[in-house]
Amino acid sequence: MSMANGFTSEDATRLSDTERRLIERRERLLGPAYRLFYERPLHTVRGEGVWLYDEQGRRYLDAYNNVASIGHCHPRVVEAMYKQSLQLNTHTRYLQEGILDYAEQLLGTFSGDLDRVMFTCTGSEANDLALRIAKQFTGGTGVIITQFAYHGVTGDIAELSPSLGSAMLLPAHVRTVRAPDAYRLGAENVASTFAADVRGAIDDLKAHGIRPAAILLDGIFSSDGVLPGPAGFLAEGVALAQAEGMLYIADEVQPGFARTGLNMWGYSRHNVRPDIVTLGKPMGNGQPIAGIVGRAEVIDYFGKHMRYFNTFGGNPVSCAAGQAVLDVIRDEHLQQRSHDIGGYLLDGLTQLAQRHEMIGDVRGAGMFLGVELVSDRATKTPAAEQARKVVNAMRELGVLISAAGPRENVLKIRPLLAFTQEHAQMLIDAVDVAMQWLD
Repeated sequence: MSMANGFTSEDATRLSDTERRLIERRERLLGPAYRLFYERPLHTVRGEGVWLYDEQGRRYLDAYNNVASIGHCHPRVVEAMYKQSLQLNTHTRYLQEGILDYAEQLLGTFSGDLDRVMFTCTGSEANDLALRIAKQFTGGTGVIITQFAYHGVTGDIAELSPSLGSAMLLPAHVRTVRAPDAYRLGAENVASTFAADVRGAIDDLKAHGIRPAAILLDGIFSSDGVLPGPAGFLAEGVALAQAEGMLYIADEVQPGFARTGLNMWGYSRHNVRPDIVTLGKPMGNGQPIAGIVGRAEVIDYFGKHMRYFNTFGGNPVSCAAGQAVLDVIRDEHLQQRSHDIGGYLLDGLTQLAQRHEMIGDVRGAGMFLGVELVSDRATKTPAAEQARKVVNAMRELGVLISAAGPRENVLKIRPLLAFTQEHAQMLIDAVDVAMQWLD
């Protein structure tokens, strides 16, 4: 994935001896493929609510973490995991009520005919399973994704994740379409451009003798630069794909679980009907649990022709954590809070654009926002270096965000759903100060 704000070896000279030794030990033991955030990596030792704490006890407002989405170490999740771990934790080849109780409540958050769930451990596994099902159901192999998508790290899914880097070459059965960049394409053109690109991708697959199987889309187009697009823009393009027999896989690993505000699921903003929805990251608030939700016709066809087993997918402790997450979202009204606080953030960041010429665009849905930095508003020239400086400056100010997009110039802001207006204002003020340091 894009690491515009990532640590590099050149940054090591500015670190303390203790920090350098820790990084050297990490690289020796874990190898070079792992990446660290920030020029001065954060050494975290504790999390609580919306805060992360470093080894010196300094707290940082977490406006990026989408794993502990309802708050770090939420007591209800911790308690649910603890109680279940005292009782039983095993695989799904025995009869257990917990997985069924959780499945019923989870499926109750979906509308229409999305009435089957299968469990995995990670979002990557969920997307991998969805792709297997799509190929089995359609008999095809062709897949459509966006140009800078990220869908996971398993073998087949990494090949559908061009944002992993230039060395990740797309296979012959994959076609890309432009992401819904309303800032650069114009909001009025997004829907027609997307539909035309989908049509062209389908035609090109067929022209090369490749049978289309699936269109896989992240509902907030996070890696493409956090692009919520005008609500409803997906409908025409998705309808084209489904009319060709393709399955629409809605990747909700990042935008799901109330992240985008009034909708529990990001795709709901666009009046589309997925065939499969993939889930991950915030599902267990840190406990590895993920899965797919799909139409019975699709899931049952796969099950009749292919056996599926995942040792830890859907284990009792993970399901207890997942159940607690749903309960907290409901009882603490986090979906409404995502809408309200997300709106407050959107307004506040938009006001900052009046004072800082480098802010070219502010966009978002619920508590998932992008702030695009440009060096020239007229030409919309990307300001990647400035975005990196803002992200690192905010880390020094005690607020954690990241950067995203193919041009690496979009501030990626993804607060914990437990944010209050006070926390939101702290974030806005930190962006303001960091931007002033650039002026």
